[in-house]
Amino acid sequence: MGISGKERSDKNIEIIDYEERYHEEMKRLSYEWLEKYDLWEPEDDRIIDNARELILGKGGFIFFARFEDEIVGTVSLIKCDETTFELAKLAVTAKYQGLKIGSKLMGKCISRARESGADKLILCTNHRLTSAIALYGKSGFIEVDSGDIKYQEADIKMELML
Repeated sequence: MGISGKERSDKNIEIIDYEERYHEEMKRLSYEWLEKYDLWEPEDDRIIDNARELILGKGGFIFFARFEDEIVGTVSLIKCDETTFELAKLAVTAKYQGLKIGSKLMGKCISRARESGADKLILCTNHRLTSAIALYGKSGFIEVDSGDIKYQEADIKMELML
């Protein structure tokens, strides 16, 4: 589907911090991809429904990609400990894929994690998410032992040393 012409410029995309008024957009974007790839699990509901407590309240961050007045992407950084964040819930709505929005969101996460004193980012994903895995690889993430994945549907764990 996508957008065309002058609108396709990624320069029209702004990465912004979480605001409560965008919480429903976070839910919409997250469930859009979880349902598309049949990867929903109860842990997703717990994190998404309690984002203020489980992400922001524990020192994490949520970012959004905004095109004009529309929220078109989101990503979360969940604080694991003083030096590690988990990158989670990266989603870009189908209409806006191909504009490097995922890369912009990823860049924001990497810079914010560094600013926060982290030395490592981790993420858990599923082998079916080939575009996401390619993005993670381009961003410097490498696959590591997946022995302690907390998500039922994830079968790959990756990390990036900052």
